[in-house]
Amino acid sequence: MGLHFFVYAVGTGMHLGSWRHPSADPGASISFEHYRRLALAAEEAKFDAIFIADSLSINELSHPNILNRFEPVSLITALGAVTNRIGVVATASTSYVEPYNLARALLTADHVSSGRAGWNVVTTRDLAGNTAGNFGRDEHFEHTDRYARAEEFVDVVRGLWHSWDADAFDHDQESGRFFDPAKLHRLAHHGEHFSVDGPLNIAPSPQGHPLIVQAGLSPEGRRLAGRVADVVFAEAPTLEAAKAIRATIRAEVAGFGRDPDAVAVLMGISPVVAATEDDAWQRVRELDALIAENDVLGFLDDYFGGAVNFVGLSAESTVADTGIGALETVRSDFTRHALQLQNSNPTLRELHSILTGSVQRPDFVGTAEQVADAIQRWYEGGAADGFILMLALQPADLEAFTAGVVPLLQQRGLFRTEYESDTLRGHLGIAPGVA
Repeated sequence: MGLHFFVYAVGTGMHLGSWRHPSADPGASISFEHYRRLALAAEEAKFDAIFIADSLSINELSHPNILNRFEPVSLITALGAVTNRIGVVATASTSYVEPYNLARALLTADHVSSGRAGWNVVTTRDLAGNTAGNFGRDEHFEHTDRYARAEEFVDVVRGLWHSWDADAFDHDQESGRFFDPAKLHRLAHHGEHFSVDGPLNIAPSPQGHPLIVQAGLSPEGRRLAGRVADVVFAEAPTLEAAKAIRATIRAEVAGFGRDPDAVAVLMGISPVVAATEDDAWQRVRELDALIAENDVLGFLDDYFGGAVNFVGLSAESTVADTGIGALETVRSDFTRHALQLQNSNPTLRELHSILTGSVQRPDFVGTAEQVADAIQRWYEGGAADGFILMLALQPADLEAFTAGVVPLLQQRGLFRTEYESDTLRGHLGIAPGVA
C-alpha cells in the first residue's frame, strides 16, 4: 500500500511560539475555516487523514493552541461534511465520558463522512492537574485503572457499533417493516466498569465502524493497541529506536492472534522544509526566539512536576545545567528523548521544542530532498508504516511539505498519486470494522 500520512492539526501548530509568527492567525484554534483549509490541503496531497488531538483541562501554562480550541468529535463531523476522500480522526477519552454517548457521536461522524472517521483512543493524562475536578471527581484515575477501564470501554463501544447488521434496515414500505428484527443485536453488557444494555440507535457505516487509533506506549497501552488498534501512533528519537518500537507493537498484535500487517504503525515527526538546510534551521531558531523565557521555564517546571529546580536558570541554560538526564523515572515518556539530549546538550529553549514535538529529529529538518530521503530511509528500514506530521507552524509547514516532499515520494513510487478507496480503512488497506 505504500506510505501513509496523517497531519496532526492543532491551531497554528505544535510550536509554542507559532501563534506569534507573522504568518499565523492567533485565533486559528477556533477557526473552522483554518481547519477546513488544512484538511483540503492534505486531501489535495492525498493524505490518509487529518488528526485532531484533545485535552480535558487547562491551566495558565497550557499551550496557547490548547487553551482555546474546538471539541474534536464535533470538529471532525464538520470536516467530514466539507471534504470528499480524506479521513477525519478525533481524540476522545475513555475516562470521562459514557460509552453509549461516544459510540453514537463517532458513528454519526462516520456516516456524515461516508466512512472516513477514526477514533484516537486515550485514557487522559492529567497534565493540567484539574481534570478530575472538571468531571465531579476528587482524584484522577490511576494509570492502571485508566487502562482497565479503557479496555472494557472499547469493547462496549465496538459492541454498540454492531447493534445492527449492515442490511438490517430493509425499509419494506409495502409490508410496513422498517427493519429485520433478526438483524438487531442487543449488547446487554454488564462488566466491572460499565453496564450498557444497547442497542445503539444508528446502523453501521460504509466502513463498518470508525478506524481505531491508539497512542499509549506503556505496557498497558501496548496491550490495548495489540487487542484493538488499527493504527498505532508512536514517537522515537532515532530510526533504530523506531524499529524496536514497531517490532514490539507488532509482537503485541500477533500475541492477540491478529495479523501485524493489518495494523499500521505511524511515527510522529515534525518536518521543517526550506530551500536549504541552513534556511530550515533558521526557521527553527526563528520560532524558538518567539517563546518567552517565562513560558519556557514554566512549561518545564510543570512538565517535570517540580522535580527539577529551575531557579537561577534561563531559557539559554543547557540540559547539563539541570541534572534532567536522571529523570527517566519521573516522566516515562521522557526516556525516548534521553539519547538525543545526551548527544546534543540543548538549551532549555531547545528542550522545550523537543518535548512538545515542535521540532524533533534532525533527519527531518532540511531541504525537500533531504526530508524525502529521511522518510524513505525510515520507511524502507522498517521503522514505520507511515508518519503523523506534527508540524511546528500551520499552514506554512504543511504547504511546504506537500509542495516539496510529497511529489518526490510520489516520483519514487512510495506514496499514492490518487486515492484508491472512498473510506479511511480503505486508504490504509484495513478490512471493514467488525465487532
